[in-house]
Amino acid sequence: MSTRLDHRNPLVFDTHELGRRPGAMQRVTRTIDAPGSPAPFGVEGVIGVPDGAPVELEIRLESVMEGVLVTGTARASAKGECVRCLEPLELALEADFQEMFSYPDADDRGRTAEPADDAEDDEDRLFLEDGLFDLEPVLRDAVVLALPMQPVCQEDCQGLCSECGVRLTDDPDHHHDAVDIRWAALQGLADSIQDGEKDEMSGAEPSVDEKQEK
Repeated sequence: MSTRLDHRNPLVFDTHELGRRPGAMQRVTRTIDAPGSPAPFGVEGVIGVPDGAPVELEIRLESVMEGVLVTGTARASAKGECVRCLEPLELALEADFQEMFSYPDADDRGRTAEPADDAEDDEDRLFLEDGLFDLEPVLRDAVVLALPMQPVCQEDCQGLCSECGVRLTDDPDHHHDAVDIRWAALQGLADSIQDGEKDEMSGAEPSVDEKQEK
């Protein structure tokens, strides 16, 4: 069962002033604090709008036959971590959204709903409750879709050195002498053979000529 909407919630909007006459329109601007629950405003651990950060909303409410069409834009500052070099980053976010909030007593054709209406369709629809609607789930989805899934501090970020962790963008000439592990293994084998030959030579019996000289 859904809980009753609280008109004091900054993401709950009242449509009573708009009325139900098709074509009526109302514009609303509002700045709200990004809610941190029930989920972060973004992709957790990657990038998102910090809890409590200001989010500017520009919204248009339009009365249509079946309900209220809500169209708007949200602007905020998102923070996260570069996926290449792991440095903190901040970017300006602009997320557009549009959603229909249906009247609970009308179907998609604006007629009184029949009891036999498909319940599955209702599950995918959002409804007005006593003339109120909650924008949070719509806004949250819009913000997540507008955020980059792999944020970078700059487009040409080179990331980190895989051997020592140095940030390559700060040191473009940074490099390590590459050693092919296959050649390294052969070199080790050759060294061991040479060492063995030296040991054999040092411990070898004197030859016939050497004995004659003695």
